[in-house]
Amino acid sequence: MPTRLRLSNISKSFAGVHALNDVSFDLKSGEVHALVGENGAGKSTLIKVITGAHPPDTGTIEVAEEVVEQNDPVLARSLGIAAIYQQPALFPDLTVMENIAIGLESGNAWRRVRWKARRDQARRLLARVGAEINPEAEVRSLSMPRQQLVEIARALGAEAKILIMDEPTASLGENDAANLLRVIQELKAQGVGIIYISHRLEELPQVADRVTALRDGKLVGTRLMKEVSRGELIRMMVGRELDAVFPKIEVPIGEVALELQGVGCRASGVSNVSLKVRAGEILGLAGLVGAGRTELARVLFGLTPADTGSILIRGKTASIRNPAAAIEQGLAYLPEDRRRHGVILDMPVSSNTTLASLRGISSFGWLRFGRERELTADLVRRLGVKTASIDNPVGYLSGGNQQKVALARWLLTNPSVLILDEPTQGVDVGAKAEIHRLMGELAGRGLAILLISSELPEILGMSDRVAVLHQGTLTGTLPRTEATQERIMELALGHLTSPSGAAS
Repeated sequence: MPTRLRLSNISKSFAGVHALNDVSFDLKSGEVHALVGENGAGKSTLIKVITGAHPPDTGTIEVAEEVVEQNDPVLARSLGIAAIYQQPALFPDLTVMENIAIGLESGNAWRRVRWKARRDQARRLLARVGAEINPEAEVRSLSMPRQQLVEIARALGAEAKILIMDEPTASLGENDAANLLRVIQELKAQGVGIIYISHRLEELPQVADRVTALRDGKLVGTRLMKEVSRGELIRMMVGRELDAVFPKIEVPIGEVALELQGVGCRASGVSNVSLKVRAGEILGLAGLVGAGRTELARVLFGLTPADTGSILIRGKTASIRNPAAAIEQGLAYLPEDRRRHGVILDMPVSSNTTLASLRGISSFGWLRFGRERELTADLVRRLGVKTASIDNPVGYLSGGNQQKVALARWLLTNPSVLILDEPTQGVDVGAKAEIHRLMGELAGRGLAILLISSELPEILGMSDRVAVLHQGTLTGTLPRTEATQERIMELALGHLTSPSGAAS
């Protein structure tokens, strides 16, 4: 197969720190080449070199065996290079078809917009990725998985010859992920070369032909995917054995901390949900995309309050009409999209950590900065947040460390119930293990944890029980000893258990 892309001896430094050190990489026509490594390994920098966002300090870039001089984003696009990033780069106030049209249409500012052609193009591209999305819907109305599909559809419209996919399935359910894998196979058959970045190591054998691992900005090695095991991949990435990605700790289970009795919210599509979460227990909440898991979390936290049923916290009926009331009642919610709703990227670590607890560190309306720094430093140490200073903006941190800062904010409120929505989405295997360890420690301190995850291995590995939603309704609850991927999928597809199982 001809080589689509070749990087030779690429190095890149920022303020004297080597982000890439003598890295070589190549991509063949009709190949999926996986790129793996922990956060901070150099993957993002390498991608920015390829797309022209960062010029390399040393080394050469070749596209179709022609050396590229002074690469930049415009030149990269003209060479057929397109990237789909983990966080969709869409305009929220524009429609789906307008977002797809951006970058695909040419002409001056005075040209006439052909709305029907835009609409037809959007429908065609969305159909290719198996997405049933209204082209005239505003992007802000779409969930993260659906925004991801719009991003993928737009990249397909650019007819790229070199396609970079950065965590493309991180926020997708099994059906959407299967559709994406089908599209990837079609693109391979058309000769498109695909660079595939994913922390979901279990999916790589299904999609990748070769895999390259980076560690600390250096090339560890390139292997045929069929010749490397998951354990070997982990060793290449982290340089050590990782025996416990899901270090489940057995802890005493206490009294019921949170109970839902027939809870529903018409606006969110949640209907008649009854379940209990006990102190020290991790209750996994599973289901396909659109099943209502995030919607239920938003109901519990008062973002879209329940209009039917009762919510009991520590045995007492709670009225949760807004997030402030939820926090007062001892609830904490770590949302799915950490960059939009979990942390404020431009604010320092210290300010992010104390945002939900300002009343407790203020006197007569004045913030006690010394106390803020003291509390933040303690949580940074306890959670193992890797940051040069608590004064650094959170945007400087890796995804896993951003997630820890978001978690620190809620731990400072001393909650009794912690809702975690996709807590390890888009973080590397090392950070994932650290977050799982923290979950076990928090459960050991008596917190009741509601864990929402699209990754069944995470649900099975960390949960004491698993509750499954389908179309906003609870279809069953399984004890850890009975929870299997097959049984969870049956419930996720709407096959009900007995009423006692559903409400336990």
